[in-house]
Amino acid sequence: MSILRWFGLKPKPELPSSDTETVRRIAESLEALPPDRARFVGSFALVLARVANADLKMTEDETRHMEALVAEKAGLPEAQAALAVEIAKAQHRLFGATEDYLASRELRAMTSREERLDILACLFSVSAADDSVSLVEEEVIRQIAKELGLEHGEYIAARSVVRDKRSVLRDPS
Repeated sequence: MSILRWFGLKPKPELPSSDTETVRRIAESLEALPPDRARFVGSFALVLARVANADLKMTEDETRHMEALVAEKAGLPEAQAALAVEIAKAQHRLFGATEDYLASRELRAMTSREERLDILACLFSVSAADDSVSLVEEEVIRQIAKELGLEHGEYIAARSVVRDKRSVLRDPS
């Protein structure tokens, strides 16, 4: 018997073991949300942070854009979205490669193909928030698209929306 039950309190529900530590931390900080929705928020924020940090710098514009996307897509107040993004950014910097694939896999399992295409559009949107989509950001997004089970043609279609921001196509002068 748990000590919480002994005192007549209910323990927090356990999250499935497939969650990463980052997703658990975000889910716990957003207790008011149903567990599945909190896991979505954590996974979504983590893949956004993965793209924003692909070029080893997360700009203020990228951060604000991630917060807006998390608030919009998860229906969260700004403060909760900002908290989710900050936790995801910190965790990505500390444990990035360890948890990246697991967050993508979690998103793939809990979303429809249409939702995954929307997530892909969000990834390109974050990468373009600082007015430039670097080649390394494109490559990270391509990898996430594969992890989400999306086709190469779907990746190309989503990338075409930010064509004018792609650094590889810009005049170097």
